[in-house]
Amino acid sequence: MEIDSLFYLYQIVLLSILFSLYYITGQLVRRKGIKVNYTRKINHFALFFMPTILGLLFVYDKSPVTRALGLVIAICTVFIFIQPIRERSEIIRTMFLSFDRPEDRPNTLRWLITQYIAAAIVIIPLTIYFTSVNLGALVLIPLLINGLGDGFAEPVGVRFGRMKYNARALFSDKIYQRSIEGSLCVFVAGILSIVVLGYEFTPPQFIAALVTIPLATTLAEAFSPHTWDSPFIFGVTGVLLIAIVNLL
Repeated sequence: MEIDSLFYLYQIVLLSILFSLYYITGQLVRRKGIKVNYTRKINHFALFFMPTILGLLFVYDKSPVTRALGLVIAICTVFIFIQPIRERSEIIRTMFLSFDRPEDRPNTLRWLITQYIAAAIVIIPLTIYFTSVNLGALVLIPLLINGLGDGFAEPVGVRFGRMKYNARALFSDKIYQRSIEGSLCVFVAGILSIVVLGYEFTPPQFIAALVTIPLATTLAEAFSPHTWDSPFIFGVTGVLLIAIVNLL
């Protein structure tokens, strides 16, 4: 299958913008002492919004193939931050500072890479399925919940979190803390995403989605391993959406 050349130009522009942002936020950590918890989420929102914004400028055939290839490229770019490469580049070391939380060391990159891969394994089949049944817009629901809900959860938790609970991590025995205030961001994002995409549902489906998905995704985020929220949010939302549109 031939891929539109605009897809490759889109990827070059997107990566240039993201890498520039990583460098700027890395400098904020290094020179201004900004918490990595905040710079990570600046990067998170850029990863969420920039593809959509640039997608309006670079109009190409957004097929399952290009979506899958885009995710593969995104995952592969993370590998430039592996230690042997970043030790040889001051620019890459600075970029890495923007999402290298001290409490995550030495697992920062391992968790990022494995989460991206797991998230891709979940979201690609969901995209293919909903596109095949002419409900492709529904894929935006897990993406919005993850992009907005999980995006706000950490900075809200850091700034306003008072009611804490413990979370575990993969490849580590260390205990991390989350907050109920932060997790409520996922709940609110769940409600908003369903309301925004409500036109895709029948009335019974809309009610079922509104009753189940916000709470289920909040629990998925709460019980997922540290830094591994995305695949759990995608998976839980996807399973519930498939059940709702097929049973109601």
